[in-house]
Amino acid sequence: VRTEPDAGLDLMNPPWITTVSENMEAQDEKSQTSRPSDSKSLTITSSTPQLLKSELPTEELMGKGQKLDSLSPDIWSDEDNDEILETTDSDGLKDKAPPDRPYWANKIEYLLAQVGFSVGLSTIWRFPYLCFHNGGGSFLIIYILMLFLIGVPLLFLEMAAGQRMRQGSIGVWKVISPWIGGVGYTSFMVCCIVGLYYSVLMAWSLFYLVQSFQSPLPWSVCPLLRNSSTYDPECVRTTSTTYFWYRNVLKATDKIEMGGLPVKHLSVSVFVTWLIICISMIRGPKSSGKMLYVSVILPYFILFCLLIRSLTLEGAKFGFDSLLAAQVRSLYSVEVWRRTGNQIFLSMGHGFGSFIAISSYIPRSNNCVMDAFAVALLNLVASLTAMVFVFATMGHLATKNNNKCYVKNAKTVMNLIVTGVLPPEVQPPDSLYYEPSSIYPKWFKDLPEQMKSMILPHLSNCNLSEQLKEGPGVAFVAITDTISVFSGSTLWAIVIFVLLANLGLSTMIGIMQGIITPLQDTFASLRKQTKLLTVAICVLMFLGSLIFVRPSGSYYVNLLDDYWASLPLLLIVILENVAMAWIYGARRFLADLIIMLGRPISPIFRWLWCFLSPFVLLVLFVNTLIHLCLKNITYLAWDSSISNEVIRTYPSWAKVLLIISIVITILPIPAYFLYTLIDVAFPVSVIHSKVTVIFKPEAKGNSLKPHPRLQVMQSQKVDEMG
Repeated sequence: VRTEPDAGLDLMNPPWITTVSENMEAQDEKSQTSRPSDSKSLTITSSTPQLLKSELPTEELMGKGQKLDSLSPDIWSDEDNDEILETTDSDGLKDKAPPDRPYWANKIEYLLAQVGFSVGLSTIWRFPYLCFHNGGGSFLIIYILMLFLIGVPLLFLEMAAGQRMRQGSIGVWKVISPWIGGVGYTSFMVCCIVGLYYSVLMAWSLFYLVQSFQSPLPWSVCPLLRNSSTYDPECVRTTSTTYFWYRNVLKATDKIEMGGLPVKHLSVSVFVTWLIICISMIRGPKSSGKMLYVSVILPYFILFCLLIRSLTLEGAKFGFDSLLAAQVRSLYSVEVWRRTGNQIFLSMGHGFGSFIAISSYIPRSNNCVMDAFAVALLNLVASLTAMVFVFATMGHLATKNNNKCYVKNAKTVMNLIVTGVLPPEVQPPDSLYYEPSSIYPKWFKDLPEQMKSMILPHLSNCNLSEQLKEGPGVAFVAITDTISVFSGSTLWAIVIFVLLANLGLSTMIGIMQGIITPLQDTFASLRKQTKLLTVAICVLMFLGSLIFVRPSGSYYVNLLDDYWASLPLLLIVILENVAMAWIYGARRFLADLIIMLGRPISPIFRWLWCFLSPFVLLVLFVNTLIHLCLKNITYLAWDSSISNEVIRTYPSWAKVLLIISIVITILPIPAYFLYTLIDVAFPVSVIHSKVTVIFKPEAKGNSLKPHPRLQVMQSQKVDEMG
């Protein structure tokens, strides 16, 4: 059997040892063979471009290969869409998946899985925090621009790859190009590490949820000393919410160097967290799909209720005005663009392999273009809703604190009048204590200039904008502070922590899909042991998560979340983009998708994949690397001596640990590249029980256009092949 490889890509995909197989389950990792669509199909793999076409029956492959290779080179051309749809039977690529591969019960469950993984805790809190500290409206403009020009095309790429190949991240990128087969292993490792500490975030939410069934809330007041009516002095020196977080929840040490055994109540919370995850995943998509109806839809309903409630608060308008106030200089700040880009990839979930895994359980005819836009829009809606809620609450807190400042100043003036320092003429009206926000500014404005100069040295500066800066940030302390704003705080505490727990659960389901699916695709025997595999992974992940519930565990969570995650994920997405756009070919990939979906796809995706996305990703990667190398890595720690949060620098061994973690995570990429290089340079015999294929390259003089020769020998044993 002879095949004609695509000459344009042979330098990246040299002649390969391949396999002809009649078994749908067989997939030899070394020979990079894709699955046939049925038992009568002949799978032939000679270069990367034919990998996606190899699932066609042999007759269709030989007849249609020339048509696909003759696509117009014009990157903006729409002619290819019409030609392919007219001349190619769209059912040819809609072959069936392996009979033992499960499906999502319906399209709704599939979309819920994608949205649930995409909308996580960082969407709710990190997004408003970054918006406030990076230009407000300017940040929104940059975010929306990058989301639709970079985020959506890359999301579509991952969804389409998983849907087309019907495999997890490990198998997909081996098929696209063996040279970057290590990308799937790196995605797998990222899911494992993120799953370890992300489950702890969910455990914190569960612990707070249990504590919320009390009145008054345990973090609303300082505790009393044992056998005394005096409040704990450490709590008195700070706020009750901060004290509860560090002393009751984390049992935090003052430094990361101080260790200790896992905290008992957090260990129980982590165990319950992994038990819930295990039950949700125990039957694969069948069980997780049903759980997603609650864990995805409920948070959107709660967010909507919180939004309506926050807009009725006093001062909400001021917070909203602060949100819309754009800082033009932020549009030209490289740092703002870097933070915005990192937020898109960390929030959306590119590079984890979870979108690929989730999409591998949906029929190939599914319209993944619309799915990518739907997931991005729902993620954006959740981010904007959370942002308006946070800013409205911040405006209320700022107004509340500002009113306290007005009342305090009024009392100071009254005391100065009593002592004779100030004349009685400057006495504020009694109504000021009832409506300080409107009466105080009017009273102060009407004072004579001479009186103002006498009063000002004794008054505090009540600036609403400065009060706003003290609003909620990305922390559980800020969440508990926010709850105190609402009347009926116990009910709202339960509602908010149910929201956070469900967001954590839906994201963890997506992360677990990025772990389980590649394992089952790599080791076919595990497909029949889904329950046992799920339980085993959850047990191992639970044991690993105990590292992060020690008294210093939260400092390790910050180290990984703030400094480790960005670099591996950006590198993964860069290689995915380059592999699909330049190694396999964006034009060819879109042609495959047009056949698969049976509908035209805008050629703008080719331009975005080939030029804009790689450039932006590379700039982000270099900028993040420089930022990480030049900046001191710090963490927010608790100092019990002063009862306050302090910024500390991570010790040298923590920096070494960070570097080792990054290197180990990306190590599979160069390692698999070397493995592939050795495999090409020193080919060995491949013997199968049914079929053996010998690959004989042509002479070196024709190396640019090799025509490999496949010799098929049924049921023969070969001792050695050249």
